[in-house]
Amino acid sequence: MGSATATPLRAQGGAFLFEDRAPEDVFTFEDLSDEHLAIARTVDQFWTNEVEPNLEAIRQHKSGLALGILRKSAELGLAAIAIPEEYGGMEMDLSSVMIASEHLARDGSYGSWHSAHTGIGTLPVLFFGTDEQKRRYLPRLANAELLAAYALTEPLAGSDALAVRTRADLTADGKHYVLNGQKMWITNGGAADLFTVFAKVGGEKFTAFLVERSFGGVSSGAEEHKMGMKGSSTTAVYFDNVGVPVENVLGEVGRGHVIAFNILNIGRLKLGAGALGGAKDVIAICLKYAKERKAFGASIAQFGAIQHKLAEMAIRTYAVESMVWRVVGLIESQLQFAVHDKSAKTTSELKAVEEYAAECSMVKVFASEMLDYVVDEGVQIHGGYGYHQDYAVERAYRDSRINRIFEGTNEINRLLISGMLLKRAARGQLALMSAVQPVLTATPDEIGNSPTKDEELRLVKNAKKIALLMIGIAYQKYREELEKQQEILMHLSDMIIGVFAMESALLRSRRVARSTKGASAAEMTSVFLREAMNRIEISARNVLGACLVDEGLRRSMAMLRSLANHDPINSIQLRRNIAARLLASGCYAV
Repeated sequence: MGSATATPLRAQGGAFLFEDRAPEDVFTFEDLSDEHLAIARTVDQFWTNEVEPNLEAIRQHKSGLALGILRKSAELGLAAIAIPEEYGGMEMDLSSVMIASEHLARDGSYGSWHSAHTGIGTLPVLFFGTDEQKRRYLPRLANAELLAAYALTEPLAGSDALAVRTRADLTADGKHYVLNGQKMWITNGGAADLFTVFAKVGGEKFTAFLVERSFGGVSSGAEEHKMGMKGSSTTAVYFDNVGVPVENVLGEVGRGHVIAFNILNIGRLKLGAGALGGAKDVIAICLKYAKERKAFGASIAQFGAIQHKLAEMAIRTYAVESMVWRVVGLIESQLQFAVHDKSAKTTSELKAVEEYAAECSMVKVFASEMLDYVVDEGVQIHGGYGYHQDYAVERAYRDSRINRIFEGTNEINRLLISGMLLKRAARGQLALMSAVQPVLTATPDEIGNSPTKDEELRLVKNAKKIALLMIGIAYQKYREELEKQQEILMHLSDMIIGVFAMESALLRSRRVARSTKGASAAEMTSVFLREAMNRIEISARNVLGACLVDEGLRRSMAMLRSLANHDPINSIQLRRNIAARLLASGCYAV
């Protein structure tokens, strides 16, 4: 099933920084087909009938319950959306995967069981397995006969994945690898039947293996006592002289990093969809509470301070939603240009995701921090009740926090975003530096004076110029040593993320301008663009302070002021308008 995409646009990853885009170039939530929306309804019905009545028992780790519900989801095809039909799957597109991820994200406990199995558990086999490995495992993963897990992290190898100590040694007869080592923080670790395990062959060659619990020598530690997602299974997993047949090497010996990093790219994008589902659920809960809770003789929904919070929660959710579906559209448009034969399909999908690895990291960072904001304000709206375990926002607050650590910490992802773009530029794969040069050589009078009557488009164009200017200044200062300046790289990434979010929100608002969503999208975009520009200016000031002094600093500050300057709008009234629409609908809505 294909998406009802906008006009296909084969754009390079990262090129949004210096190339203009038109509204028809981007894919948005509003482009989803009737089939996609039917998937959403199916997942919602499954949640209402099977998950919600059992949530408390799942959180109490009632034996076998979550796994049993996962197997019921498999009967509906929800564990096999991305798996090809020849292996018992539904063979649906990326949009379908994302829809399911969003609508299964209303609770971290069950959501972790499901997402770990269908995502990082199954995708390594789907994308990197041999034909024989796919035939052996995918049908059993599709029906959840086997529960899958992904075993990468170790006590001394978290963000530094390549530092794993788990070892694999080839037996004298060449028929097996013997695995020894320990993994930790493994989602589904207590019940999984099939693990994608990363180990070093001979202590050196980083390699992935498909390891069945039934091989013997595989054991799980006790369930970890976590801050949130209490009903998910998170354990250490131990490998004690586990004999793994050589045919269970996944990919190539010494090429495990290709698998690890590509699966993380996909996971980062899916985390964006999950954050959307969590945020929308909390917004609906808060709207209901705000209308029911009385204080000073009125419902708190009538108070400006509460309306500000509700509106800002929705504005940030809207921005993330715009980013997520834009990246989905980029990936799917890339696939439309690929030569399709059955054997090359998964390779094309991997290359498409890899092209937008930086954008996937942007989604991960911005979405996880958006959700943390939403749940935090959700607790605040509830007041003292928000701190009590009987209220859903308390659970959502705790569940949310792990998202800034999952799929690579946000700090690692910030380093990756700017680092990936600079490396692609150095290899001649991205015309970044040729876009930087004219901005660097412009005068303060020239740089901010692009004539336009479109103020919001000007803000986006100027945000791009600020990011390019700061990249140029930082590179001039540090050259190849820039990769060691982590604080500067993170500020650069914050500006790059801000640009992508601003442009995504604006292009979406322009696409829906003539629809019933037009006024709401326009108002949310107006507020978001100016707040985002303010954040970009702060990051830029930090970069300038670290890179320049005296006349160079004064000149660049004049350029920054010219670019970042904008008149205030009545954001108070706009937020009141947005909050009124939210309260009328009772849920997140554009």
